[in-house]
Amino acid sequence: MGQPRMGALESIGLKRLQIDPNRIFMNLNTFHTKNELDEMLKKAASAKLRYILVVRGDGGPLLSKLEPKSIGGARSISTSIDLIRYINVEFPGKFITGAAYNPYKPLSFELKHMTQKIKAGAKFAVTQPIIGQDQSVDELKLLNIPIIVEAWMSKNVDLLYKSVGKKKDETAENYDPIDNLKALHAIYPECCIYLSMLSFMQDWHQILPKSIE
Repeated sequence: MGQPRMGALESIGLKRLQIDPNRIFMNLNTFHTKNELDEMLKKAASAKLRYILVVRGDGGPLLSKLEPKSIGGARSISTSIDLIRYINVEFPGKFITGAAYNPYKPLSFELKHMTQKIKAGAKFAVTQPIIGQDQSVDELKLLNIPIIVEAWMSKNVDLLYKSVGKKKDETAENYDPIDNLKALHAIYPECCIYLSMLSFMQDWHQILPKSIE
């Protein structure tokens, strides 16, 4: 029968959990039908959820895909820019939309792409995982939007480099995720930090700087 999975809103509804709009955001990609997309957005608005991270997403051939024209797109595929614009037009004032930022792509391309996302309505950015100070993230700061920097919390740093398609840096040979987390807080004190690949067995309170607990 496979392994059925539920989304965040379904799980929250099933367990009758309370939502703190300031402490949760929903990831939303383009692998949905138009009806599914609208239903999710209506449920999110009803639950008073505020923050949505919009990504195009990576999906297999069996997943549904948004028709570009259905959300005002003009290309052969729906883009995150199309989806950000659609959400802000169809649900004005309901959500604060954010966009992904990939520091491993050519800097000029990614900055231009992020500028287009901001024009479409993106109000914050979430980066791919970085190790230490990153020039691309430094340049992103100049766009004057809130940034959430992603910290890779697994010791399997080879998986990170494989995921982002980058040659492994020799300085990360003996990678310590806790040391990197501390460094990112020191380098980017004005940014929030997202803990990526954090083990469910890890007590995350113990690894956060005391000043932000």
